[in-house]
Amino acid sequence: MLSLRALKTYNYAYFSLLSLFISFLPVYLSARGVSAAKIGAIIGIGSMIGIVSQPFWGFMSDKYRTVKKMLLLTLAISVLIGTITFSVSNGIVLLLLVALLYFFFLPSDPLTESMNYRLSEQMGVSFGSVRMFGAIGYATTSLIAGAVSTYLGITSFAWLFLGFGLAALLIALRLPDVTAQSKSFALQDLLRFLRNRETVLFFVLMMITALPHRMNDSFLGVYLHSLGASTGLIGLAWFVAAISEITFFALSARLLAKGSERMWIAGAALFYTLRFLLCSLFPTPYAIIMLQLTQGVTFVIFYTASLQYLNRTVPPEWQATGTTLLAILFFGVSGMIGSWLGGWIFGWLGGPALYLVMAGLSLIGFLYAITYRAK
Repeated sequence: MLSLRALKTYNYAYFSLLSLFISFLPVYLSARGVSAAKIGAIIGIGSMIGIVSQPFWGFMSDKYRTVKKMLLLTLAISVLIGTITFSVSNGIVLLLLVALLYFFFLPSDPLTESMNYRLSEQMGVSFGSVRMFGAIGYATTSLIAGAVSTYLGITSFAWLFLGFGLAALLIALRLPDVTAQSKSFALQDLLRFLRNRETVLFFVLMMITALPHRMNDSFLGVYLHSLGASTGLIGLAWFVAAISEITFFALSARLLAKGSERMWIAGAALFYTLRFLLCSLFPTPYAIIMLQLTQGVTFVIFYTASLQYLNRTVPPEWQATGTTLLAILFFGVSGMIGSWLGGWIFGWLGGPALYLVMAGLSLIGFLYAITYRAK
């Protein structure tokens, strides 16, 4: 099927681009001499912008009943801004560009996930079998970017961002659009959904568990850099994490039976606790790299179960907005709080202390999850 091949190839290119944004933007800032506290503040401001931009683009997608057009628009602008961002060193200009990148690029992730979920259903394949190609792209690009920047310097990130961005755009043009159901757009439907007790409990669980994960996204590279790791080793760490993701994306369709999502979310929170605790107790680059093997059982199970639960409970005409709400908590609110708090802890107490705090937060998420499940 041409559309299925295009969708898988798009995921490879898009998540290659996302790996440069999530994994290497903090490393780029650190290499430019920005302190951990300032990196946390910059990413926190970006995440705060994402809290506004993600629902805006999700709203526009649902209102005009098109995911593809909104995705192409945000992606095209993001490629231009991102290429410039990885080319400049001026503090004020860099801050402005990062802010713009968060406004346009961050919303492309929930739009992509919404498209993945709905197209995979239409094509009769599992979400994990499609999303797995995104993990492959994330893995290989993390390794490539780390190696290339080691030999050519950090400005090579700009060329990589441009190349993968143009590839994602060209492939996205060949994808079919996905639209909302024919039911009329009504804000009161969403408000009723948000007033539901089950929804509130679920979103609180998401935010608690996502907070330490987003801290890791922001500071894994900075932590490794502080321990003397090269950009090549940092790329290797993200490569190992992404390889673990590939395995669990392939298994997710078999593991995540409908109705079992909250049990798997609780299990993922427990593994997050162990992972971050060991990162704190063994602060060496190679130990931390090996611990990234748990990424599959933590992030993939946590995120896929959350997405499946959300798409099972949100009305069809609100699926794009529902996915966006999850992204607001995961990338927006949790990213903002995690970046600011993580930057402050890292700058004051150091990396091991930050990961100890992250383990504690994950434990709280686990306890909340099992209590929430019991209800």
